[in-house]
Formats: sequence, structure tokens, C-alpha cells
Amino acid sequence: MKAFKNDHLLNLLVLFFSFALIGCDQQTELPTHSWKNSSPEDENIKESVLDELHQEFLSGKHGYIDGMLVFKNNKLVYEKNYKNNYLELSIDNNNIQPQYNYYNPTWHPFYQDTELHTIQSISKSVTSALIGIAINRGELIGPEEKIMPYFENYSLIDDDPRRSEIKLIDLLTMTAGIKWDESTYAYTDPRNNAASMENSNEWVEYILNQPMSDKPGNTFVYNSGITVLLSHILFSVTGEHTNTYAEKFLFKPLGIKDYYWKITPTGLVDTEGGLYLKPKDLAKIGLLYANDGIWEGKKLFPDGWVQMTMMPNVDVPESKLKYGYQWWLTPYDETEAKWAFTGIGYGGQYLFVLPDYNCIAVFTGWNIYDDRRPSTVGTIIGAEFLLGKILESLN
Repeated sequence: MKAFKNDHLLNLLVLFFSFALIGCDQQTELPTHSWKNSSPEDENIKESVLDELHQEFLSGKHGYIDGMLVFKNNKLVYEKNYKNNYLELSIDNNNIQPQYNYYNPTWHPFYQDTELHTIQSISKSVTSALIGIAINRGELIGPEEKIMPYFENYSLIDDDPRRSEIKLIDLLTMTAGIKWDESTYAYTDPRNNAASMENSNEWVEYILNQPMSDKPGNTFVYNSGITVLLSHILFSVTGEHTNTYAEKFLFKPLGIKDYYWKITPTGLVDTEGGLYLKPKDLAKIGLLYANDGIWEGKKLFPDGWVQMTMMPNVDVPESKLKYGYQWWLTPYDETEAKWAFTGIGYGGQYLFVLPDYNCIAVFTGWNIYDDRRPSTVGTIIGAEFLLGKILESLN
């Protein structure tokens, strides 16, 4: 089995992330089949803080919220669900592209009137987990592997030598150096690179034909196309599309039976934002990371993968957040010594993992109908606010 080795780096990671397993009781029964219930009081959570947030959601103060789940010590301790009339909200916004149309209630936010909820860009975090699994299984060498040999069948826009230097770690950390802008314009605006990609017939070709703007590894630029490249790489090395691979090696071990994953026009799986999960199943992904990639005694990731994933060494411009391997890292003390593992998705999808509290929180919503928090910047602001509330309930 192939694995990446860097003893010095792993020692540093242990230093930075010694908190990662604090409070994680590996002996506690895992919710493979179902979550056990408990009360906030029994798990030392201030229910009054969560109730206050619940009332704010009911009042509409934070826009269109669909659900709120809080777990502690591997138990569900708080659950609230909210009803929004997305059909009515979407009537004036619908267009002729149902699969990738953000306003079509057939697809968003729930898949076909089921409990499956879009997780948008938290799909990226799930894809990162699959990359770790592929490394653990010996199908990928490791983060330092160069990626362009996987795209030899694609014609490139230029012969910029920087492109050939892109490594897997550069894709995972959004530092590939590819010119990309999905922050200036709304996701419904064709000037947004992600929107243009989704409207193209060949997503990989569109991504590879964007010019290079920087040396790989230098600068963080949020780029949804990068995660689509990971989808192609997974298919290349495993012979299976990401959804099938995930079902076998991630979803099945965690007891996740129901999901939906969109595909692109060429049949490649939409790993940048196309996954739908039940919120309680999304929480299992968080718990897997809180448990250092171990589920029912089986290690799904290579040694050090969670620590590498959550290493806060990639700066996010104009933000206190940092970026790991397709995960956001949110600081939650004044010295920025502690970081919450955070999945963030367009429209108000949040997954918070606080290993030192053995706590996980999931929020779902669909804030795309006004300017409250529809952008990347807005969702980051939302993450900081919601994490603050969860921490308030824990302290």
C-alpha cells in the first residue's frame, strides 16, 4: 500500500492539532444505523442559547433556514426543522436549466421532495475524504503527486510551464494558480467562472482552458472547478465514478444509504456542489473526521490525513478563516490556537466539527432569494455567527 511520509511535517501537525482527539470517546457507540437521542442538559449544553437561535430562525431574521441539528458525545441533542415555500419563491426565477438552476424547487434545496438536502460546496469536503480513502487504498500516491498526467487527453490553451507543476495538494488547498473568479459576481451571473463552467458542455475542458495566473502553491483562490478536477482524477485511478466509489468506501461503512449526486453533461460526477445528503448523515462525515478517520475500528484514511487536512496554513484573503484540504478552518479563541473543522455551502449549508468538545452541528437553508447571505463572503460571515452561537451553548 502506498502512503505519504513526512515525519517532520507530521510532528508539526501533531503539535498544532493535539486537541483533535480531546474529548473524542472512541469507545462510544457510533451512529452507523441511527443516532441516539439525548437532551442538552444531560450533555452539558445550554439549551436556552439554542432556543434563542431557534426563535431567530422562526422570526425570519436569518432568511430561509431549513434545519438545525446539534450533536454531542455521539448523540443528537437538539433538532429543529423549518418550512419554506420554495415553489412560490421560485416561480419568478425559474429558467430552462433544471439540473443546475438554483431556483428550481425540483432540485433545490431538497431533492425531489425527499429528506435529501443539497449540501452544495460541502460536497468538496466529502470529495476530499474520498481522496484520502484513495490514498489509503494505494490508488493515489499522495498529496505531492503531480496531476497533469491525468489530463493528457485534453488540449491546453497554452504551454505555460506552471500548469505542469500543479500537485494534488494544490488542488486540495485551492492554490493551483489557475485564474478564476467566483466571488465578484453572483452564481447566477455568467461572468462567474463557476456559473460559466456549469453552463458548458465539458467542465474539465473549461477548467483546463483557464490561464494560469500564479505559481502553484502560492495563493488561495476559491475555485469550484478544482474539485471537478479531483472527480476526474478519482475516476482515472479507480475506474469508478465518484458516486459509486463513495457508496462503496465511504457511505456504506458509515451506514449512509440514501443520497443523490448530480453528474455533469459528460457523465463525470459533480463534486463541486452536486451532493445531496440527509442532514443526520452529513453529521456522520463530521464525526468520521472527529474520530481521526476511524469508523467501527476501521481506519478509512492514511495516517495523518485528518491532521494534514485541518492544518491551518493556507490564508483566506480578508478573513480570519484558513483553508485545509477542501475544508474551511474557523478560529474560535482569541489566540487563534483552536480551529473548528468547517464545511460551508452556498445558500446556508454548514457543518461544524469541534473535536475538543465532541460536538457537531449541521445547519441547512436556501438563502439565495435576497442579499442576506447568498455569496461566498456572506456564507463565511454566517459560519462565524453560527459557530459563535454553538460555542456559547457549550461554554
